[in-house]
Amino acid sequence: MAKKNKIVDLNPKPAKISAVHLSGLQELVNGINAVQFKIGSVEASKHSLLHQYAEMQELVVEKQKELKTEYGTFDVDLKDGTINYPADGEPHN
Repeated sequence: MAKKNKIVDLNPKPAKISAVHLSGLQELVNGINAVQFKIGSVEASKHSLLHQYAEMQELVVEKQKELKTEYGTFDVDLKDGTINYPADGEPHN
């Protein structure tokens, strides 16, 4: 039986990266995590603001109905409250 020779690696591979590389990599990953956290916070705020916006739009529709019932139109100048009746006398819808 032939004897098997062991192969000796003359250029062993390192088990770990250098401290400088590790530190730089950790810094990048921590930066990415911080940005992702901030994005999540912004998205949560955006979601809340979109709900507030939708609620306010519903309130505007309710106010328009109220004004139409009271004045026959909801076309009003927001600067001074002047009702903008159409020239033909028909109320705006």
